[in-house]
Amino acid sequence: MGRIIKWLFILLILCGIGLVGYAYVGPFFGADFSPPQTEIRQPVELDAD
Repeated sequence: MGRIIKWLFILLILCGIGLVGYAYVGPFFGADFSPPQTEIRQPVELDAD
């Protein structure tokens, strides 16, 4: 049982390192992580009686 938990922990660490690596290297391979830059306007009615 201890070996399974150890391997799952190692796998979790490797997946975390892979995710961080993809976040840093992804833009060089065409992955764009930036949000779309659009302006949104909504009218607001203030009820200040």
